[in-house]
Amino acid sequence: MPTWYLGKIRHQQEQENGSLKTFNEAYLLDAVSYTDAEARLYKIGEELHREFNVMAISRLRLADVFHVEEGGENWFKCKVVYTSLDEKSGKEKKVVQQMLINAENPKQAYEGIERSLSTMLIPFDITDVNLTPILEVYPYEAPEEQIPAHFKPLSEVMEG
Repeated sequence: MPTWYLGKIRHQQEQENGSLKTFNEAYLLDAVSYTDAEARLYKIGEELHREFNVMAISRLRLADVFHVEEGGENWFKCKVVYTSLDEKSGKEKKVVQQMLINAENPKQAYEGIERSLSTMLIPFDITDVNLTPILEVYPYEAPEEQIPAHFKPLSEVMEG
C-alpha cells in the first residue's frame, strides 16, 4: 500500500516588470519514508527551479489515487463513505476514505470516482469533492541496483 506525502515548495520568480513574485507549489509523492520523500522533493525542486525552499512535508492518508488519461490537470480530493453491515451487532457501519483523482472540474472528478468504484459490491456515497493545490503526483520508483565493477556473473565463476 502506498504511503503518500504532500510536499510544499516555495520559490521566487522574476516578473516582466522586474519585481520578484513568490510562488507556493504542492506535490504529492509516494515514498517509503519521510526522509525518502524529502530527498525526492529536493530532486524535484532542483529540476524545476534554480532556487527554492522546502516549506513542509506531511503524510497524507489516501485510500487510492486515480490518474485518468483523459482527466484534467487539476487534482481533486474526494471523500467516499462506504456502508457495510456489522455482522456481530447487525448495525450499519460507515467507513470513510479519501481518494484523489485528476479532472477538469468537480463533476468530472465525481464521475471518474463513481466509474472507478462501480464494480464494488459494497454501497458507497461520494460526499465531498474538493480542488487541491497539488500540481503533480509522483508515484514511487524503486532505485536501480548498482552492481559493483568487481562482481562477475555466476556463469564465469562456476566451472561447468
